[in-house]
Amino acid sequence: MTPTDVVVQYLELFETGDADGIAALVSPEFENDHTAALGSGCTGRNEYRRRLPGFIASMPGLRYEIEQVISQDAHVAVAYVLHAVVNDRPIAVRGMMRFLVRDGLITRRTDYWDSLVFQRQAGLA
Repeated sequence: MTPTDVVVQYLELFETGDADGIAALVSPEFENDHTAALGSGCTGRNEYRRRLPGFIASMPGLRYEIEQVISQDAHVAVAYVLHAVVNDRPIAVRGMMRFLVRDGLITRRTDYWDSLVFQRQAGLA
């Protein structure tokens, strides 16, 4: 699988809610970085896997609509729209993720999205 294939599969798995499948695509030393104020990063596959069920459960209907993929060697960038239901409200938040893929596993993910847009759509602001 190419780095792009790995990233696309990773994002598609969120719609299934398969936390084990998602975690299987990240490396043991995975770095999950968020730039948004509401984001919460972590380091390590085990910690990431521990957090996944809560994240998935907090956003029923979670799916990433991929708008564009840009790749160069091991680096992949994805423009997306995150769709889910939060507080019984449908949300659609645009964002961008940068990935580093090594040996078929994602070693780093940096996610850029607007916390205020999320809060407004979810009725929190």
